Amino acid sequence: MPNEIVAESNLPSTVKQKWNIKSIMLSIMVLGLLGTWGYIIWDKNNVREMIQQKDANAEALTKKRDLLQKDLEDVIKRYDEIKSVNIQKDSVIIVRDQDIAKKQKRINILMSKQQATAADLAEAKSIIESLKNDINGYEQEITALKLKNSELNSMNDKLIEQRDKVRKDLDSSVQEIKNREEIIDVGSTLQASNFNIMALDAKKSGKVVETSKAKKVDKLRISFDLDENLITKTGAKKLFIIMTDPSGKVIVDPANGSGVLKTRDGNEKQYTQVMDVNYIQNKRQTVSFDWAGTGKFEKGAYKIEVFQNGFKIGEGQRPIK
Repeated sequence: MPNEIVAESNLPSTVKQKWNIKSIMLSIMVLGLLGTWGYIIWDKNNVREMIQQKDANAEALTKKRDLLQKDLEDVIKRYDEIKSVNIQKDSVIIVRDQDIAKKQKRINILMSKQQATAADLAEAKSIIESLKNDINGYEQEITALKLKNSELNSMNDKLIEQRDKVRKDLDSSVQEIKNREEIIDVGSTLQASNFNIMALDAKKSGKVVETSKAKKVDKLRISFDLDENLITKTGAKKLFIIMTDPSGKVIVDPANGSGVLKTRDGNEKQYTQVMDVNYIQNKRQTVSFDWAGTGKFEKGAYKIEVFQNGFKIGEGQRPIK
């Protein structure tokens, strides 16, 4: 038999009551279900927003960390550039390096954290600003040191200039003194004059007579005067005697002190003997000595030259027949 829809009004009251309860329960279940779905949807949206906010915060922190890293690199680069032109490397610079290295290490620790917080980055930024202030102060010190160094260099240049002038003046004075000493030295050279050379014959009786015959000559008696000289000081003077035989050969006798002297023109000459004479300043005096040699004299002219102070001061000759 076909189902028939029964009108609610035609149902008994008990059935009506049951029907109302079912309807209410069904409504409650539907409402609960809708509420659950709504909560789920709201929660999901809220979680999505939180994730998005967290991602945005993380991105902002990353950007901030990257900016701080770049700022730190610029600060350290600037410090290295300033330090490379530093005028002096002293203990103060070493301490400053240690302090900056300590701050840089702390910054790296803060920014290398996997989950660096805003507080970490804020501390890093504060330390970087402190580094900037340190480097600004350091740069000011360098500028002051450069200025001071420039002043010192300028002063040093002046001192060098003055020193060079003093040296030049001193060298000129020394050279002038040397020149004057040279003039005085040359001027103090004695002059010999009035040479007299006698050929003597010593008799067995002891008597000595002058002779002109070579075979009778036993010795030569040489005398000359040392002229007055105002410059030459009183004292012992060495006179170098050079005796040349008729052949032009210098007579050398080591037993009588023969040797070699160096003249003022740089040459060397053999001398026959050397004499020490006690000269009195600005006084003419006669020097006399005998020369026997080997006791054998040849025919011809014998020449006598006298040197003193590197100069030849006089000469004389004596012919023997």
